[in-house]
Amino acid sequence: MSERTYLCIDLKSFFASVECVERNLDSMTTNLVVADPERTEKTICLAVSPSLKKLGVKNRCRMFEIPKNLEYIVAPPRMQKYIDYSAEIYGIYLKYISKDDIHVYSIDEAFIDITHYLFMYRMTPRQLAFKIMNDVFETTGIRATCGIGSNLYLAKIALDITAKHSDDFIGELDEEKFRKQLWNHRPLTDFWRIGKGTAEKLKRLGIYTMGDIASTNEDVLYRTFGIDAELMIDHAWGKESTTISDIKSYTSRTRSLSRGQVLPRDYKFDEALVVVLEMMDSLCLDMVRENLVTNSVTLNISYSNALHLEHARGTFSLETQTNSYRVLLEEISSLFRRIVNPSFPVRKIHITCNNVVIEKFVQLNLFDFTQKTDDNRKIQEAMIEIKSKYGKNSILKGMNFLESSTARERNRQIGGHRSGE
Repeated sequence: MSERTYLCIDLKSFFASVECVERNLDSMTTNLVVADPERTEKTICLAVSPSLKKLGVKNRCRMFEIPKNLEYIVAPPRMQKYIDYSAEIYGIYLKYISKDDIHVYSIDEAFIDITHYLFMYRMTPRQLAFKIMNDVFETTGIRATCGIGSNLYLAKIALDITAKHSDDFIGELDEEKFRKQLWNHRPLTDFWRIGKGTAEKLKRLGIYTMGDIASTNEDVLYRTFGIDAELMIDHAWGKESTTISDIKSYTSRTRSLSRGQVLPRDYKFDEALVVVLEMMDSLCLDMVRENLVTNSVTLNISYSNALHLEHARGTFSLETQTNSYRVLLEEISSLFRRIVNPSFPVRKIHITCNNVVIEKFVQLNLFDFTQKTDDNRKIQEAMIEIKSKYGKNSILKGMNFLESSTARERNRQIGGHRSGE
């Protein structure tokens, strides 16, 4: 494989930076957190400004963890505003790079293959990175950091570990620099894909650094981590074969749709059932909108955190593929009653429609088709049309007005947070 050059660009404290720009404040000197003040002090801060980070406040901390002696601005989240800024910044990337060479990793992070652009622009990787970052700042007021690497993994590591120590917020690594500069770096959790659990397992093997992983007998790693050891070993040597074109050409053999939410308080059995039915109803509309059907649904229920109990989990399967809310709501209600203990309060709910496929590829069973099925589909299509034209709360069902309902509030949110609209 020919040598390639990648950028991994991250928008610095993105949500907090947007809020500072909107207030004509400098994100580097303004103490600001993005969090919903209407929630409890246990609510997670979606972002904290760089100046607060310098004072020791950790990103994604909870409100009560911020030292009481610090003065700061609390900005309610505005998810639609952040999406708009992210789209504008993606447009800036497109001024320089084809969409085929850009992989959007998250709302505030993107990988860019600049291999074939360096000659065209007659720039070094660092010069092109700085030009793009500077354009983002001058256009939107958002500061960026960047990692440059000879593969996607090294670009990510250059961003996460070395860029923050560079005066121009740009880090640069190839395999040789990686081994020289970072083989002895601690902690291991600074490296992408090594979480606390993985680091703890490595610690029990006497492994504390990437250099340790590289020098450990591979059989030991495979016995402990299975097939995941292969990627771990490659990364320890700074190797990564996946390219952006590989990512863009990948298609999953199976597809699923899911909904999950953390409830605002502990819910009783009947209250939680209302939310389960709302979530299933929403998934049915999603499937109709995308012309998808399913024959299997998994429900995962987490009880109150105070109980420290195992999750309740179950799956129902159907003989035919469907997206009918009449069928799926009845089945999910039956599953909920079967697997959930009515004596335990519920705090988290997750529903997954498994093995969804395009409806036109499903062979129709004429014995299952009835006028009621056809009417059901017309109702769902009408609801989708009304919601898309007038808003998600423009047409609701009776259960959405029950006290335990969360649908109306969540319809005003994006990703579980205020849209700001």
